[in-house]
Amino acid sequence: MKYIIVGFGVFGSSLAEKLVSQGNEVIGVDMKMQRVNELKDKITHVVCLNVTDAAAVETLPLKNTDVVIVCIGEDQGANIMVTALFKNLNVKRLIGRSLNPLHENVLQAIGVHEIVRPEEETAERWAKKLTLRGMVDSFELNENYSIVEVLVPEIFIGKSIEEIGFRREFNILVLTVVKNIERKSIIGKTKIVSEVQGIPKPETILEKDDILVVYGANRDIKKFISDNR
Repeated sequence: MKYIIVGFGVFGSSLAEKLVSQGNEVIGVDMKMQRVNELKDKITHVVCLNVTDAAAVETLPLKNTDVVIVCIGEDQGANIMVTALFKNLNVKRLIGRSLNPLHENVLQAIGVHEIVRPEEETAERWAKKLTLRGMVDSFELNENYSIVEVLVPEIFIGKSIEEIGFRREFNILVLTVVKNIERKSIIGKTKIVSEVQGIPKPETILEKDDILVVYGANRDIKKFISDNR
C-alpha cells in the first residue's frame, strides 16, 4: 500500500514509522524542514512543502497513492484547509484527524472518508485497561462491539478452547491466541517474543501468560473478564 501522511507531529511521525515497518510505502509531508530531517532516514520518502498551497500539493503522486492521512494537530485552521484541498483533488481515500467535536463536524461536512481521534481512542483503551484487570489492549469496532486482548484467566490454564466453550458459555469468539515463545538470537542470547498462533483449533490448550484475542459485545467481554479474574 502507498500512503501520504501530512504532518509530522507525534501521531503523524509514529504512524508513518509503523506503516513502513509493516512493509508499506510512505511519503511524509511537513512544512517544517527540521521535522522532515528527523524522519528522512526512517520512512520511504519525505517532502518539505507548503501543504496549504494547492499547486505544491498537486506535485505529489496522488494518483498512485492509496490513502492520504492528514495528521496536522497544532493548527486547526491548517488542518481543515489541507483536508479540504486533498478532498477537492479527489484522492482515493482520505482520512482526517479530529481535534475536537466541532472540528469533527467540519471534517464530516467536507466529506472526509474516515476520521481518526488518536487522543480519544487512546484514552478509551487506557480506561479499559485500568478498570478491567487482565485486559491487555482493545480495539473498538463501534459503540457496542470490540476486539480485545485478554490475559488468559488462571482457571483456564491447561484447558482446551473447546472444553472452555467461549461461544457457548460467554457469547464471545476467540480469534487467535498470542503465546510467549523463547527464542535464541544469532549470538546465542535468549529472549521472549510474542507469536500469533493463527486461527485456534478447538483442541488448542491454553498456557500460562497466553493472550486471548476475543471478539464480542462490550457487555459480554466485560462480564467475561470480571467473572474470571
